[in-house]
Amino acid sequence: MSFVLIAILTIFTFVYDILTYPIYLIVQQPWKRLNASKRPKEAKTTIISKEGGITYRCIRAQSKATSEMKAAKVDTLDKLFSFAFKKNGTKKCLGVREVLGEEDETQPNGKVFKKFNLGGYMWKNYIEVDNLVGTISRGFREIGLQPKDKICLFAETRPEWLISAIAAFRQNLAIVTLYSTLGDEGVIHGVRQTEVELIVTSHDLLPKFRTLLAECPHVKYIVYMEDPLHKTDRSGFPPNISIFSFCEVLEMGSKSNYGVSPPTPEDTAVIMFTSGSTGIPKGVEMMHKHITSGIMGFSDAVSPVYSWDVYIAYLPLAHILELMGEGFFLTAGIPIGYSSSLTMTDTSGKIKRGDKGDASILQPTAMTVVPLILDRIYKGVQQKVKEGGPTKSAVFKFFYDYKLKWYYRGFDCPIVNALIFKQIQAMVGGRMRFMPAGGAALSPDTQEFCRNVLNAAIMQGYGLTETNACATVTLFGDMTVGRCGQPIGCVDVRLIDWEEGNYRVTDKPYPRGEVLIGGDAVAQGYYKLPEQTAQDFFDEGGKRWFRTGDIGLMENDFVLKIIDRKKDLVKLQFGEYISLGKVESELKTFPMIDNICIYGESSKTYCIAFIAPSQVQLEALGVKLGKSGVSWEKLCDDPDVVKHVLKELQEYARKIKLQKFEIPGALKLCSELWTPESGLVTAAFKLKRKPLQDFYQADIIKLYAAAAS
Repeated sequence: MSFVLIAILTIFTFVYDILTYPIYLIVQQPWKRLNASKRPKEAKTTIISKEGGITYRCIRAQSKATSEMKAAKVDTLDKLFSFAFKKNGTKKCLGVREVLGEEDETQPNGKVFKKFNLGGYMWKNYIEVDNLVGTISRGFREIGLQPKDKICLFAETRPEWLISAIAAFRQNLAIVTLYSTLGDEGVIHGVRQTEVELIVTSHDLLPKFRTLLAECPHVKYIVYMEDPLHKTDRSGFPPNISIFSFCEVLEMGSKSNYGVSPPTPEDTAVIMFTSGSTGIPKGVEMMHKHITSGIMGFSDAVSPVYSWDVYIAYLPLAHILELMGEGFFLTAGIPIGYSSSLTMTDTSGKIKRGDKGDASILQPTAMTVVPLILDRIYKGVQQKVKEGGPTKSAVFKFFYDYKLKWYYRGFDCPIVNALIFKQIQAMVGGRMRFMPAGGAALSPDTQEFCRNVLNAAIMQGYGLTETNACATVTLFGDMTVGRCGQPIGCVDVRLIDWEEGNYRVTDKPYPRGEVLIGGDAVAQGYYKLPEQTAQDFFDEGGKRWFRTGDIGLMENDFVLKIIDRKKDLVKLQFGEYISLGKVESELKTFPMIDNICIYGESSKTYCIAFIAPSQVQLEALGVKLGKSGVSWEKLCDDPDVVKHVLKELQEYARKIKLQKFEIPGALKLCSELWTPESGLVTAAFKLKRKPLQDFYQADIIKLYAAAAS
């Protein structure tokens, strides 16, 4: 049946292509897209800095927004946001959905869950946001803060977070950012180290501080963002702590006579704590000049944006990618609508059956993403198609390949988008135009798949907290996958030899080496960690430089590709180097995997895998193997299940062309949740290798012993 249907579709599309080709050729002008992809994207200068190193600098035309900001002498975040408020006036600025109530909803299994009753987006324009910022900034002074003090922002992504940050900049207060999912130990560390007196948090997170404040002696004040439905309980806090609601601070500020206290470019703006994948989170200290330079660099690289663009904000604002993204879109005059994982799609946890998620209401054209989100879309769509049966799978694959073929010829396929991919595109609102991706390695398969089915440019970038997310980004016209793009104009990218790993800038056909990033966007260093700062940062040629520890390859069109990481390389018994992160990135697309950690020892000839499996996939496999009704823990430990998953994983690894020594020789299915609370992943869901190794040490010994026997 499927074979006959595909034959009919092949004939039909062949005739359709012949009849419509002239029309599409005239309307879409595919040669423009092909030329944009093939030609060198921007003018470049290559500088040989010294023996054993090559520096790449992008010579890119400034965007209109950057030119205007430089003409206005914008060199601090206070000036940058004031420029945006004045320029954009009555345009929509920040939006959030109205919460009308909460209702019980009975599920098919009889359980009852609370669901939101949501209205549409309510918007404040730039003038209104500017007034809020001014009022909150004066309120901070009324509470008792002085210029150059610090405030800690510990809350979910929402308008009040960004308003509080801009208000702090207006009074020359530095903000300390912590992920809202950070464990107690990480929160205490960040608050104690920075000696903040004021914590800005939310209704949901406020209770956490009843127990934590005993370990945070410098804290005097807490400001919480109210919940639209529930009254906040302030009881149980030490008497020496003054607690205010966001509205109370607004009221204080509205009656205040305090003026502004503008910062200088060299004043500290942000102390952003990293996710802590290699140990205790480090606070990256950024001056105003670093972040303003980075936002201007973003503007040059990501432009053009249009008046009809809309941005959906949902990543943690404590993540540098989201903070820089919102800063860029705010200056560009693009409305920012706030969302969360609980309300984003029509099927999100807090959305009632039949109601619309945030993306459906907002219909955004842009969103920043991390690979985890795209991996979930990739595997979710694949699973849905598979559940539709062999005929549906065959039809989907036919049209997927059909569209991909025409994409690489420079064409779009609007009919295929409307008939085949419309439901998938509706998951992100149906109008998505571009999605800057960063934060971790993105699988080429995931990038190509999501670009094809979502009909959006997946602009993979490379950067770090220490460089304000600035290093490289792929441009709109780039049709390739698995690469990180060209240098952003505000930084230089340098490759230097790494002899131990056998990577040299003299390698052919492309230079390879450790990636160093230098320029105005590079941070000052790590807060109160002078030794670590001296190890990773240095000054040269009037620039601040950062040693990333990543291994890159620079291709002929000056596009960077990250191929290894010094700390992730493991040398096996016969001398082969395994890049753990690279193998994990490739295997994450295996449907059975939610998350994966690869481990290897130099005394062994193969690596092993620890897998946090997809519950839906594993339980379906259990049914197939006659093990329905088995508990989750027993299913993960069942030898037949483990053997079956290992066999399929190895076949998949060969299919995606991993080297023999990169294919796991044994695995463990982990029933434990890998969450920030468990301490096995960071707040950004990056692997914590040492805690994972310690947690599964007994299993490591067992797996190697069993495989050897």
